[in-house]
Amino acid sequence: MKFPNVICLIAWSCFCIATALILPTHPAVMSSGGVAAAPTPEAKAAGFLYKGFGIGAAADVIREKLGNPRDKSDGQDLYVFGDDESVQFIYGADRTVTAIMITYAGKLNEAPTPKDVFGVDVAAGADGGISKMVRYPKAGYWISYNKIVGDNSIISIAMQKL
Repeated sequence: MKFPNVICLIAWSCFCIATALILPTHPAVMSSGGVAAAPTPEAKAAGFLYKGFGIGAAADVIREKLGNPRDKSDGQDLYVFGDDESVQFIYGADRTVTAIMITYAGKLNEAPTPKDVFGVDVAAGADGGISKMVRYPKAGYWISYNKIVGDNSIISIAMQKL
């Protein structure tokens, strides 16, 4: 699947990050024991990095290793690796990563599994989709994993500093 354009990709990334920020604090989710449940062990989160980078990575180091991003600014970089993979790094005032949004579209065989991200398997829903978010307060960030299946399957993984 080819990304229709960068604006669409950025809009999708912003939607996923906003959803992950709002959903865990929604009263219906909090009272139902949904995504706001107790986190899994801290050690599981520490193992997930995107191409060696996580929250707190320096923008200069990312650019040195990954090259010139498709879109670049002081606040964020967008890298597109072919038709099926992209990543957006969001930077704080100190030029270190405060959020990461990774998107895999179309062919999902290169995408990490929930076990790669959380250290445990996550059961798919009846439609084959997966949605899980875990907060890691000691590590200082949260991670969400969303898989949408269908004609245009998408996996999005978001990480953000607490």
